[in-house]
Amino acid sequence: MLLDNIALFLLIVEKGSLAAAGREKGLSPTTVSERLAALEAHYGVGLLNRTTRSISLTEEGRVLFDGAKTVLAEVEDLDTRIRHGAETLSGPIRISAPLDTGRVVISDVIAEFLARHPAITIDLSLSDGYVDIVGRGFDIAVRYGTITDSTLRIRPLGPVRRIVCASSAYLERNGVPAEPEDLLDHNCVLMRFGSGVDNIWHLGSGTNEHVITVRGDRVSDDGGLVRQWALSGYGIAMKSEIDVGPDIKSGKLVEILEAYRPPPAPLQIMYPPGRAQPRRVRALAREIQRAVTSRLSG
Repeated sequence: MLLDNIALFLLIVEKGSLAAAGREKGLSPTTVSERLAALEAHYGVGLLNRTTRSISLTEEGRVLFDGAKTVLAEVEDLDTRIRHGAETLSGPIRISAPLDTGRVVISDVIAEFLARHPAITIDLSLSDGYVDIVGRGFDIAVRYGTITDSTLRIRPLGPVRRIVCASSAYLERNGVPAEPEDLLDHNCVLMRFGSGVDNIWHLGSGTNEHVITVRGDRVSDDGGLVRQWALSGYGIAMKSEIDVGPDIKSGKLVEILEAYRPPPAPLQIMYPPGRAQPRRVRALAREIQRAVTSRLSG
């Protein structure tokens, strides 16, 4: 019962309220409150500060929250190994990934992974914006850029080259930019991250760096749609080589301004705080790393 109450406590924190955790588990508010009270009585301390509008962790609650994920993951692994054998992986995995990379890379990894491990279930959430992986209960997240949250655990996947590209049809109609400043005369299809539009492009590096504020008539927070707009000839895009590498190789998109390639963007796997993840999560992370490495080397 203690482990069950700890798992419920984690769910309360992740969902942000006792009521939301109760709905997730099919428990009444009274039952959730009683089980939380029993857990606090077991440790002899308060674990949550509660108001009518919000909850927050006490210092003791933070210690339990940080350590409990590891304990429960290890218990679950042990249970799986005893019930199904040491080589069997089972259970759910929740993963977050960028839209385009999730569709063109992660989805293929998942298909192969589930074929080998049919007792696994995977919930894939795709978003190009900021994702609170702890608050939303993700086991793993794949993200570009510099991570500012120092509490997250990071597995670098490598620097990923970014490519300025357009379709042949667009370039035939509008000409090929020879210098970064030529982009000022072109239509660019742009990404939005949160409330900000990625319209300040850093091209080249060092003494050869150019910072250009580009413009365009299409903006989206969906990287896959930005790629599709470029393929359809609507404008120039700046995309990860993971996303558009096959399009460049097939000739559907043409790289431009190669002498002024943008600095690469770091790509990494992120985990919630804690010392260990279930074996199934570690196994999936290894497969994602292999797929990304293959994509970058191919």
